[in-house]
Amino acid sequence: MRTNGGGNPSGLPVCRILLLVTALSVAAPAMAASAMQPPPQSEFVPVDEVPVGEQIPAFTMVGTAYGFVWVVLLGYVWSIARRLQKVESELTDLESRRK
Repeated sequence: MRTNGGGNPSGLPVCRILLLVTALSVAAPAMAASAMQPPPQSEFVPVDEVPVGEQIPAFTMVGTAYGFVWVVLLGYVWSIARRLQKVESELTDLESRRK
């Protein structure tokens, strides 16, 4: 009887067996889920009524996003203006020292 050095007389290392079991345990739920899916529709079917729990408050979310972007943009412009004023004051100070 041949062994693979680890005392496993079957000829398959334990790692291969564990790999096979892991692969099957991962693949089995995926195959079962694909078997339970309904058949695809042949044409577009519009939704007439959406339950309240599944509606997204789009106006509020878009307004908040635009407001956030404007606040960040104005903060950035204000920061640049402040730094530019500092550089200009340093330049005028250097020009006055040079004369």
